[in-house]
Formats: sequence, C-alpha cells, structure tokens
Amino acid sequence: EVHLVESGGDLVQPGGSLRLSCVQSGLTFRRYCTGWFRQAPGKERDWVATIDHRRRSTYADSVKGRFTISKDNDDRTLYLQMNGLKPEDTATYYCATGVCPLTVIPDIVAWGQGTEVTVSS
Repeated sequence: EVHLVESGGDLVQPGGSLRLSCVQSGLTFRRYCTGWFRQAPGKERDWVATIDHRRRSTYADSVKGRFTISKDNDDRTLYLQMNGLKPEDTATYYCATGVCPLTVIPDIVAWGQGTEVTVSS
C-alpha cells in the first residue's frame, strides 16, 4: 500500500510563491510517475504536473513557466514550487502516483489527502 502526505498549503498574495511537499511511504514502484493535481471549489480535479522515474517533467499549460516539479534523490519526497501565483491557482492540491504519464484520473493508483492553497489579497 502507498501512502502520500502533502504539506505546504497556505494563504498567499497574488504574485507570491509557495512550495508544496509530498512524502511517500509504503510500497513504491520504480517506473511509476508521481505528480500533482488540483481541484478548485465546484470544479473537477485537474492535472498540474508530472515527473517520471528519469526525472523528466511535464506541465499543464496553465502553470507552465510558473511551477516546477521535483523530487528528492531517494524518490520519497515530491515538491511543487509555485511562483507567480494567481487567484485562479486557488485550489486543493493533491499529490498522486500511478501509471505514466499520470495526466488523467484513471492513471492514478494512490492519492494524498490534499493541501489547500488560497491566492488572495
């Protein structure tokens, strides 16, 4: 069984930065991808970014150039550095792992519990 625990969500002003973390424990699958999704109130859960076992990353167009996904050398901690935050980035952010490319819900085998990010002045 895989366990994912996110942290780092907060209230931040437009233009600000946050770094989210996700610690993975339990079973790991070397060739799985890990990534981030987000869900704004009243909206569907959308893909944000993915990193694969070779540390290649992909991003949704809405965050490209502002967000950076990375992970520790032990592949147990995943990060999402978010810069230039906008009010439309307000959402609950979920860490996930599963089958690459990990861009749609059916790819997911495990979710974290989510961490809230609010971008507001």
